Amino acid sequence: MNIAVVRTDKLGDFITALPTCKVLKNYDKNNKIYVCVSSMNAPLARECDFIDGVITDDGCNVFKFSKKLKKFKIDASVTLFSNTRVAFAQFLAGIKIRIAPATKIAQIFYNKRIKQRRSEVKMAEFEYNLELTKILFPDIDTNYEKPLLRFDDADVVYQKFCADNRIKKDIIAFHVGFGGSSDANWSLDEYEILIREVLHVNKYQVVLTFGPDEKMLQSQMQKRLKDTSAIFYLSNEGIVDFAKLIVNFKLFVSTSTGTYHLASLVGTATMTFFADSLFASAARWRAVGDEALQKHYMLPQDEANRKIILKSVKKELSTF
Repeated sequence: MNIAVVRTDKLGDFITALPTCKVLKNYDKNNKIYVCVSSMNAPLARECDFIDGVITDDGCNVFKFSKKLKKFKIDASVTLFSNTRVAFAQFLAGIKIRIAPATKIAQIFYNKRIKQRRSEVKMAEFEYNLELTKILFPDIDTNYEKPLLRFDDADVVYQKFCADNRIKKDIIAFHVGFGGSSDANWSLDEYEILIREVLHVNKYQVVLTFGPDEKMLQSQMQKRLKDTSAIFYLSNEGIVDFAKLIVNFKLFVSTSTGTYHLASLVGTATMTFFADSLFASAARWRAVGDEALQKHYMLPQDEANRKIILKSVKKELSTF
């Protein structure tokens, strides 16, 4: 059976779709698993050995999109998050089994729907995604091996990075930027306190990572930490190269954004900060990796409790 898993939004959202792809492949190795993703996520999808093909959604009109889908001769689609354009394109492509959550007007174009009420957060986002596979295969096993993504050459990438930057210690990385559905983060002042604590203990090398559109943020942090041994890494080589690098980091510290999901995907320990609300909580956005490697903090809005959490995080980093 040719099965398309559709998730055309941002990096973290796409990563929550990967367990779905994995269990569908595990169910029957003869299944051909295709993913329909945004162009930015296509390179990462191609690195997954349980994905047989990648359909990129470049934002073309619905008729061109449907023709693209039709070429892959899809028997069934599992759409994890939909909009009217994505739904209608699948209908026009003649996909016989079209599965999706029963939400929004787009649901009229699917013939297999399930009410999930994700806003109630009874499970994590990736677990809601996995539930949809049971419509196609009621006896499917939704457990999967972790980490989901491994690289044969990750150690080579890491050793080169260490040699280029004269790094001789294990690395704790801080990613101070945020985007996507992330609703809370420390201020740069607060991050500086945490980073200086790790530097003071002097057990790890601190690396600050930045996306290609965060040059200004990189410059700000360089000025703040110019008297330290911190290294500032701007990721210009693409998401796959970045994933290969962070595989070997001892800890990845960030808010709940795409890079957090990427770190957990490849098996790196994470310390992550979430908004103190159900919608943006760890309960909903828990990562797809080993839960034992995930440390979650909810950031309150009131200043007094925020200082308490900051003190707790600082202590944990000092003893990591």
